[in-house]
Amino acid sequence: MNTQSGETAAFSGHSCSLENDRRTVFIALTVISLVGTVLFFLIRKPDPENVPGEEESCDDQDMEATESAQNNVTKAVDAFKKSLKLCVTKEMLLLSVTTAYTGLELTFFSGVYGTCIGAVNKFGKEEKSLIGLSGIFIGIGEILGGSLFGLLSKNNRFGRNPVVLLGTLVHFLAFYLIFLNMPGDAPIAPVEGTNSSAYIRPSKEVAILCSFLLGLGDSCFNTQLLSILGFLYAEDSAPAFAVFKFVQSICAAMAFFYSNYLLLHWQLLVMVIFAFFGTISFFAVEWDAAAIVARGSDYRSI
Repeated sequence: MNTQSGETAAFSGHSCSLENDRRTVFIALTVISLVGTVLFFLIRKPDPENVPGEEESCDDQDMEATESAQNNVTKAVDAFKKSLKLCVTKEMLLLSVTTAYTGLELTFFSGVYGTCIGAVNKFGKEEKSLIGLSGIFIGIGEILGGSLFGLLSKNNRFGRNPVVLLGTLVHFLAFYLIFLNMPGDAPIAPVEGTNSSAYIRPSKEVAILCSFLLGLGDSCFNTQLLSILGFLYAEDSAPAFAVFKFVQSICAAMAFFYSNYLLLHWQLLVMVIFAFFGTISFFAVEWDAAAIVARGSDYRSI
């Protein structure tokens, strides 16, 4: 009886500790977001440039303010129309396949993979702490890849294709290791977790390595997608980036939906298929961009 009471007290204390940790994290993130929002509103607007020696009356200033507001609405409508037109162009349709893949794998490494790690009971008592460690190593991969490929893109004689190919190979390696290391029912396991085994004994080191590879591969795709969009649509980039974010967000939402129903190996198969065709479509657009460079245009990067 005393043993049972002790276990109950220990469980209650552990639950209270977790609740305090959640509250601390929630308060910290809320404060940071509020501070960031306040600082954003404190950013000064650029002063209007006036020609020296000319003074404007209050009526002229009011008229300019009204015209400026109308111009902003017109620009927004024009940008929306251009975005619709861009959706059906050859280059944007091809890049949409690659963008769709980035949305799918964004959902996977930001939401699904951490859930899989936390659901594997064979990781022991550290299974929940591995979720945070996984997020850290995803971030390390993102930072390393973004810094490295961002610097290389400024002086890259081979174009963007090698970086995208590297990202594809890195992700294929990560998917294969996850397939071997994680049980198939991990994404849809109950709160109690799963005791199922994969093809190898679940390894914490392999799980964290896959987190790093997921972040590194994602940085390969995103840096090169942003670069090629900035090159192809340098004069009017807003509609192009709007289409990019729209397709990526839609596919991310779709991935969140089916992740609650599909087993892990089916989710990995979907991403492998999109990664393969997304890489091919990116190569096609990059070859067109290289042809533009060959005709004398400047190969600019962002």
